[in-house]
Amino acid sequence: MQIFKEEQRFNQTWIIVLVAISTIVPVVILLHTYINNPKNLSSIELISIISIILIASGIIFFFKLSTRIDKKGIHYKFFPFQFKLKLIEWQDINKAYVRNYDAITEFGGWGLKGGALWNKSKGRAINVSGDIGIQLELRNGKKLLLGTQKPEDAKRIIEAYKTKLNINV
Repeated sequence: MQIFKEEQRFNQTWIIVLVAISTIVPVVILLHTYINNPKNLSSIELISIISIILIASGIIFFFKLSTRIDKKGIHYKFFPFQFKLKLIEWQDINKAYVRNYDAITEFGGWGLKGGALWNKSKGRAINVSGDIGIQLELRNGKKLLLGTQKPEDAKRIIEAYKTKLNINV
């Protein structure tokens, strides 16, 4: 049995720099304000606010897209929005293929995108980086794109199950 597995996180340099700047700036401003006038905040309030800023800034690094393709179908999970792998069985898929896409113009960026807030005709996308994804066109008319950093491996396994399961992939 052939299996495709992939896990992706938001670990691009530009995101790390952006998060670092958006964390450092308010902390420095807060510390500067506290040093100039310590009567405005207690030490506990200062530590609490800085802790909240650090937690809020760092939460993006907990996000993880997990994809698995096996004989049952295509499984995916976007933690922390989904805690268990969701399965799309082969019989529920009309087409599955790897394609290039433009995250910003097609889906409004990276993450859990699509649906009511963006171009519904494109369907949903779950991605964390790049411009290549596994496009799924489901029998119920819905579309889902799962970002991938391993396009050749994904193509190979999709082709293997297309032939093995004798379905229209």
